[in-house]
Amino acid sequence: MTELRQNLAHECACPAAARDRDAWNEDVAREITGKLCDDYSRGPGVSYMERCGIPQQEIIVHTLEQMLELLFPGYSGHRAFTATGQFFAIGGILNHVHDGLSAQIAKALAFRCRREHCDMDCFGQAEKISADLLRKLPAIRTVLLDDAQAALDGDPAAQSLDEVILAYPGFKCICIHRLAHELYAANVPLIPRVMSEYAHTETGIDINPGATIGSHFFIDHGTGVVIGETAIIGEYVKLYQGVTLGALSFPKDSGGNIIKGRKRHPNIEDHVTIYAEATILGDVTIGHHTVIGGNVWLTQSIPPHSKVTVSPSKLSIVTRS
Repeated sequence: MTELRQNLAHECACPAAARDRDAWNEDVAREITGKLCDDYSRGPGVSYMERCGIPQQEIIVHTLEQMLELLFPGYSGHRAFTATGQFFAIGGILNHVHDGLSAQIAKALAFRCRREHCDMDCFGQAEKISADLLRKLPAIRTVLLDDAQAALDGDPAAQSLDEVILAYPGFKCICIHRLAHELYAANVPLIPRVMSEYAHTETGIDINPGATIGSHFFIDHGTGVVIGETAIIGEYVKLYQGVTLGALSFPKDSGGNIIKGRKRHPNIEDHVTIYAEATILGDVTIGHHTVIGGNVWLTQSIPPHSKVTVSPSKLSIVTRS
């Protein structure tokens, strides 16, 4: 403490004697430590390793990035790939992903078992879920290439599939979502949400892992898009920035608690385009081949082949001399 005080005094150009020597010392540290530990023993929000702990965010993100590497080798720049050596390189990554993902899923399942007092073989089940997801990677890659093609076809600024895969935030988000959704569908707790929130942080796009999204999906620009848990989106759907597919209200039980698990988000049929800042709320259906204009607010279903716009407010232009 004395050495730290002297260093700070030197760096801050103020005399050490001017500092309150009782502001921080071993007794203060012990007092705060004791209070924190007492609070840990009384409430949630603590992960003890002797109870297996909860999934670890950094490892989940690292494993997720490795899965993205498996889907599109060489694009991250983390490692070099050659056509002659790819089998061994991919095999090595695949084994690392399986082991890391299995361990994190086991932690997630064990966490739920502690709360629900079940006797599941958590690690055995985790290995199965991990292997099932990895077996689906070729099919997921096929769907993602269709998503990339939709971006290339739908954005006049896009020059190539490589540009979409390398640089488009909407594409990275849907890559992560398609992986997270598989784990969500397998009833894995915690991990799908960690993945989706990582995508949210990276891209500014918030897609709940429960949302069901068809192929050839394109989010243009992306920032501020929100897609809720029970949303169902068909094929060839295009969203622009700021679109919200959200819930209108949350039903409650007699005790005033939100009833969870009910369908509460929109259904978007095939070949729908939704322009910037449009908001669609509730379990409504937007019919196929419909266009929703910018800044529209919708809480009702729309038939197929519709065009929905809002009347522009009166625009005043004054040219100063």
